[in-house]
Amino acid sequence: MNYSSDPYIFPSHSAGETQSWAERLAELLLPGDVLALEGDLGAGKTTFTQGLARALGVKGVVNSPTFTLIKEYQGRMPLYHMDVYRVDDEFEELGFDEYFYGEGVTVVEWASRIPSLLPSELLSIYIKRLEGDSREIHLYPKGERFQRMCEELKT
Repeated sequence: MNYSSDPYIFPSHSAGETQSWAERLAELLLPGDVLALEGDLGAGKTTFTQGLARALGVKGVVNSPTFTLIKEYQGRMPLYHMDVYRVDDEFEELGFDEYFYGEGVTVVEWASRIPSLLPSELLSIYIKRLEGDSREIHLYPKGERFQRMCEELKT
């Protein structure tokens, strides 16, 4: 992803902390919000999404949609979880863009593979793997509302 601003950085020292942090973020999300989620394999993208889902009231198992491309979960608002790692040029034809403007929150893993298809306002999240279970969660807001959201999360 091409990040045009300095990130907001939040530390995490365990999978549980990553999930708790995602739960905190979930409380600020609105229908139609898009989270562009990046990080190396094993960085914690699915762990992050599991915390987000829990806070959105999703019941049941949340796992990576690596081979299904998208999974839909119902909670207090829908969660659309996409993994576009294996998507090629036909992504536009699959109609996933309607999720970006839908009634729920959309999480797009490996979003850097489809930059031209993403909404202009979104929250890019990069999970940086450190030693052991430690991570840094880097937020790059695109749009005024996401900027305010990041400022609120700092407090």
